[in-house]
Amino acid sequence: MAKIKMNPIVEMDGDEMTRVIWQEIKDELLSPFVELNTEYYDLGLPNRDATADQVTVDAAQAAKRLHVAVKCATITPNAQRVEEYKLHEMWKSPNATIRAALDGTVFRAPIMTSRIKPVVSTWEKPITIARHAYGDVYKATEYRVPGPGRAELLFTGENGESFRQTVYDYECPGVLQSMFNKDSSIEAFARACFAYALSEKQNLWFSTKDTISKQYDQTFKFIFQDIYDREFREEFEAAGIEYFYTLIDDAVARVVRSKGGFIWACKNYDGDVMSDMVSTAFGSLAMMTSVLVSPDGNFEYEAAHGTVTRHYYRYLKGEETSTNPVATIFAWSGALKKRGELDGNGPLADFARRLEEAVLDTINAGVMTGDLAALCADPDVRKVSTARFIRAVREKLDS
Repeated sequence: MAKIKMNPIVEMDGDEMTRVIWQEIKDELLSPFVELNTEYYDLGLPNRDATADQVTVDAAQAAKRLHVAVKCATITPNAQRVEEYKLHEMWKSPNATIRAALDGTVFRAPIMTSRIKPVVSTWEKPITIARHAYGDVYKATEYRVPGPGRAELLFTGENGESFRQTVYDYECPGVLQSMFNKDSSIEAFARACFAYALSEKQNLWFSTKDTISKQYDQTFKFIFQDIYDREFREEFEAAGIEYFYTLIDDAVARVVRSKGGFIWACKNYDGDVMSDMVSTAFGSLAMMTSVLVSPDGNFEYEAAHGTVTRHYYRYLKGEETSTNPVATIFAWSGALKKRGELDGNGPLADFARRLEEAVLDTINAGVMTGDLAALCADPDVRKVSTARFIRAVREKLDS
């Protein structure tokens, strides 16, 4: 059969074990069926260091130009990584750079199979976490207070000082932190969440702690409600879905008692924590999709997990690994599906769906990597290596 043709997407290569799996997926599951058309950027740590991280900036701009990107997991270096890779400096998170450039919202959802049951017995459908990807504690200014003194919050407007308030009069050493956000980013977050809920035909929940944070969190609440009332209420009602706001502690209780099947929007730190909780309760971070959606229609797909360093060191020794490639496969299938949908390329979108079905059929047939096999109590489960799992998926595709 002739290979499926496609318009280009941005391909961002990554690091360590996921980089190895990335190439195996392309060779075994994609290239035999699709004429892969990608604009390639090597975001592996050595190349980011060699280009002073310009390659990450270029990749983000390419994603804005081509509208669809797929990204491999990458290393955000700490001091140990600087020494290990002999880096010129401790480069910033590539994900943070890309998110800032696209002004996007991260949507993460579990990949469910009949073989792996959620820890929360009431969950029957996936729960998608929508995480704001700007500001909050990730861009906070911090100070280790050395001793007694006064901490103040000061804002100086264009016309001079307009706000000053004592934070605390320290009588001993302590810590101080200040974080920020801005209306334009919150508005973009809200619109991305509402648009995604409409595209998925799912209810949207949003939660903050506005009863305690009466300016910071309440601003999020008011902006969401205003945009919903002015721009999305009629579309939501026509689609038969709803927007629901509640305090985050109430939301946690409701989520645990729910059946799933909705989108849960959270501020940056809340979304970071809750996405890990949801993914763990559903089974594994390696069974979690992640897509960055910008309000102007750009999409960047990736796995929700890291570079699987421990397995990579074993791989370098020539040992066989059983690393789960599912989230990385779904990153590729998500990007190809979106490219097909945007271009009206039915065969490409259909192939992406068949690829996902082949992965789930393989797992449901009892063939899985070590992390999933450990979660499954069925006696007929067969733990296989990464390469063998990918070959099993290929066999499903071929058949």
